[in-house]
Amino acid sequence: MLKCRWEVSGLLATLERIELVEEAELLAKMIINSEIATHYRNCYQALQDNTEAQTLIRQFIKIKEHYEEVQRFGKYHPNYSEIMKETRILKREVDLHPAVDAFKKAEKQLQELLDEISILIGRSVSEYIKVPTGNPFFDSMSCGGGCGSGGSCGCK
Repeated sequence: MLKCRWEVSGLLATLERIELVEEAELLAKMIINSEIATHYRNCYQALQDNTEAQTLIRQFIKIKEHYEEVQRFGKYHPNYSEIMKETRILKREVDLHPAVDAFKKAEKQLQELLDEISILIGRSVSEYIKVPTGNPFFDSMSCGGGCGSGGSCGCK
């Protein structure tokens, strides 16, 4: 008799798990089809199609390799000042390019949406669920204590 009850309980837990997975898939489809995700994909494609932006990105990747080499030796590297200056200039050019800027803004909007959803799901389970978002605003809301940082995160 006990075995029969266990099988029924296990079956219910399995059905509940299947329903949760189906709901998660539905939520994922809603996110994928949202205006924010569509805008993100459009900005990503525009960035990929922009030859000027891609050229700048390739140049930055190349100078970044030199930068990493220079970092190993620090200011004692013969090209330290030149590489550091060139890296900063190229980084600024890349960041200020309209296609890169639009993509970064769209990426940030999508990340904020995902962070908000994560917080809502975590809070619906328990107020003590910690949801690492990488965003200090959301992280301060998600810390329920016991993080091990000695309270530096703001938890009590």
